[in-house]
Amino acid sequence: MRNYFIFLLTIASLSLNAQKTSLFNGENLDGWIIYGTEKWYVEDGLLISESGPDKQYGYLGTTASYKDFELTLEFLQEADGNSGVFFRSTVDGTKVSGWQVEVAPPNKHSGGIYESYGRGWLIKPDPEKEKYLKEGKWNKMKIRVKGDDVTTWLNGKKMIEINDAKIGKGEGGICLQIHDGGGIRVKWRKIVLKEL
Repeated sequence: MRNYFIFLLTIASLSLNAQKTSLFNGENLDGWIIYGTEKWYVEDGLLISESGPDKQYGYLGTTASYKDFELTLEFLQEADGNSGVFFRSTVDGTKVSGWQVEVAPPNKHSGGIYESYGRGWLIKPDPEKEKYLKEGKWNKMKIRVKGDDVTTWLNGKKMIEINDAKIGKGEGGICLQIHDGGGIRVKWRKIVLKEL
């Protein structure tokens, strides 16, 4: 009986691990599409996003769509770190439809949810949570999207939780963003998605 129980635990563990997908392979941009003229490239196993000469919005989107998932990733902001992680999103040129989990400089609401070309800010973290962003260091973000519900964490601390019917109806992929204005550089690594 004990061996049977261990067997079931092993199968369950393998099943959970099988659901996890690494969205960035550390070598190239396979599985992603560049939107706009801003720079996206791989260097020393890291994904680099950098403002280009046009200083416009830029996106790096997955070729696949994801509905319900838990996404974890790490980011390091250099220079102006104004960026973001879009989910259930589509891009036409450099116009994005969907929802952004903010990745921004200190006191600019990292972990909050913004709807571009729509309702704007849906929710910002409480001001006292701004301190969870580690300036000039690697930060870990977790985003959980299930139906109408979205929850974000930054460095293990819950930032926001929101229930929104419009988000629940959304369809599309994951997009990393470069904000317009120029001077932005952000490094990314360990981008892993688990479908729910």
